[in-house]
Amino acid sequence: MTWESAIKEFLMFLKLEKGLANNTIISYEQDIIKLKKYCISINQNSPLNIEKSVISEFVYQIAKLGYNAKSQARLLSGIRSFYNYFLLEDYIKSNPADLVESPKIQRNLPEILALEEIDSMISEIDRSTIEGERNRVIIETLYGCGLRVSELVSLQISDLFIDESIIRVVGKGNKQRYIPVANETLRILIYYMEHIRSSFPYIKGEEDTFFVNRRGRRLTRVMIFTIVKNLAEKASIKKKISPHTFRHSYATHLLEGGADLLDIQQLLGHASIGTTEIYLHVDQNALRKILEDHHPRNT
Repeated sequence: MTWESAIKEFLMFLKLEKGLANNTIISYEQDIIKLKKYCISINQNSPLNIEKSVISEFVYQIAKLGYNAKSQARLLSGIRSFYNYFLLEDYIKSNPADLVESPKIQRNLPEILALEEIDSMISEIDRSTIEGERNRVIIETLYGCGLRVSELVSLQISDLFIDESIIRVVGKGNKQRYIPVANETLRILIYYMEHIRSSFPYIKGEEDTFFVNRRGRRLTRVMIFTIVKNLAEKASIKKKISPHTFRHSYATHLLEGGADLLDIQQLLGHASIGTTEIYLHVDQNALRKILEDHHPRNT
């Protein structure tokens, strides 16, 4: 099997079987192409005859080019997935990337906003305009539902199920999940639907879009970043924050309140519990309090 046919077959698998987003598939393709170019340079012209030593040397060479530990780990993860597919299809008997040690990544703890800081930002919103009212709901939705910014801008009116107090979210890889909405957040969403959204124009193709601009078009990611940045400045918050900071705050406050990590994983739409585990490091004092309150040996 040639590199070209192997890569084509793998990408088709990611698209049809895994249902991954195009951007994710492109990232996989770029990583495997890097491996292909290296292997061809050392006369390894078939991807199915690669040994562990070749991949180890490839990762070493990538590191010498200046790729940081996180980029190296992502690259190696993509290569493992590539060979896992061929292992699944019985093209090979073992995955040559499995025994290659991943570089250790220094995890940077996410910036978190206290509830008082979030309330301070909301208090800076000029609610005398429909844009201001909309921006208030944007902040409340980011924090109240823990959404990614891409999930927020793609939210539809039909995604809100008022009677069930849930919203439907389309996350990474076009995967849907349903999130329960807290009473206060739900009340604000209902108010927006009944009194604010109808004040914005309804244009063809965007009739079902939840958050729109003054011309009735879907808000962009950049616009959400700008709204958050401006409110943080007005509230004199010195932390480096973005729309994703509200998602981190949502998860951390749930954990502090005693929520189970697996439940938080489902709410956030994380594919792996490993991604959610970072919140275990955010507030050790909160975890100590949970231990003191709930562990039978702590008496």
